[in-house]
Amino acid sequence: MTTKGPSKKQVIIPMSQDNSNIVISCADEHIFNINRLLKTMKSNVTAGFIQSDSKGIIITTNQVASASDMNIIENYIKESTNVNTNNVSLP
Repeated sequence: MTTKGPSKKQVIIPMSQDNSNIVISCADEHIFNINRLLKTMKSNVTAGFIQSDSKGIIITTNQVASASDMNIIENYIKESTNVNTNNVSLP
């Protein structure tokens, strides 16, 4: 899911609290890797930061992410080494 506010765009990825904690613990590494993957796919979207909420994680981007951008982000999160993929839903 994407949302567009006055100054920020977000990709919301529903997941369990345990998975959120795993992702947040290495947020800077995940942002770097997501941006590298998006750049490789010649996307203009870049991720700024990751934050956690009660239902998952929120990745703030510089512009509204397309379906292919969200797919790249989802696949990266699911393939992260310590994330239980059974508890990650579609963004």
